[in-house]
Amino acid sequence: MAWKFHSHSPIYLQIMEEVKRQIATGQLKPGDQVPSVRELAVLAGVNPNTMQKALSELEREGVLYSERTAGRFVAEKKGNLRQRMKEKKVLAFIKNMKNLGFSNDEIVDAVKTALTKEDV
Repeated sequence: MAWKFHSHSPIYLQIMEEVKRQIATGQLKPGDQVPSVRELAVLAGVNPNTMQKALSELEREGVLYSERTAGRFVAEKKGNLRQRMKEKKVLAFIKNMKNLGFSNDEIVDAVKTALTKEDV
């Protein structure tokens, strides 16, 4: 089954986020081998060049590493990645809210209110 992509972000970035999500949630663990570029491209329903770009960027970030004849592996510890992802998402949210003119107190109140709703 192909992965679902949206149009407001390049596909390779969405692939990177999905791999990071899988690491952060424990679906992929440090030391796990990542399927080949071709296998992942078929699974995601994307061009192998797009998948190669995403995996190369993940290597550059230190999330994955390569062993010459064995393939790619997960390098990142779950906690480190989760922390970085949390900070990035929270800061982006706050920036967006401030751009809309909300104060810090209004942002905190909005988050508290949203957390009490059943569908979160």
